[in-house]
Amino acid sequence: MKDFRKISGKSALLFLIMMILCGLLYTLAMTGISALFFKDKANGSIIEVNGVKYGSGLLGQQFTAPEHLWGRIMILDVSTYQDEEGNPLMYAGASNKSPAGEEFEKLTAERVAMIREANPDADMDAIPVELVTCSGSGLDPHISPAAAEYQVPRIAQARDIPEEKVREVIAKYTNGRFLGILGEKTVNVLEVNLALDGILTE
Repeated sequence: MKDFRKISGKSALLFLIMMILCGLLYTLAMTGISALFFKDKANGSIIEVNGVKYGSGLLGQQFTAPEHLWGRIMILDVSTYQDEEGNPLMYAGASNKSPAGEEFEKLTAERVAMIREANPDADMDAIPVELVTCSGSGLDPHISPAAAEYQVPRIAQARDIPEEKVREVIAKYTNGRFLGILGEKTVNVLEVNLALDGILTE
């Protein structure tokens, strides 16, 4: 019994020490370092211009206007969650539909028709796949340069500006490969649209 109490006391002390070190001090240290050296990322990578917050550069938004660059399809839900005042909160996630299922095939066909109708001057047989499918998270803020290029004629026509001007904006907000070799180039849809609207000028 004496040995049991001795071991239990040491175990409880070790547990308390590790909880303070790992659960409190480590968390505070990482939070402090992030806030000090990576303030933008630690606060959600919010795009703010003149005091107005337009969203996070890490979360997709749904754009459907002809003058905007369209991102990946989003599965939106406004009926599940509400705020404290009972107002609906928008939630997005993956569809979880099987690529082999009829429902997925039907949804994809509808999206293809929508893309074709919105982009009549583009190649009807070369629709980039990410424009008709959602990402794993349902909130991917990026598309490929090819998917952005596919939409250039529509955007230029809707805004009555040269296509080259649209391409310049897209190129400005295209992210390169990580370390120059890993992954693929991506275009941030929100940043491009804010720039096209004259809101983001940096």
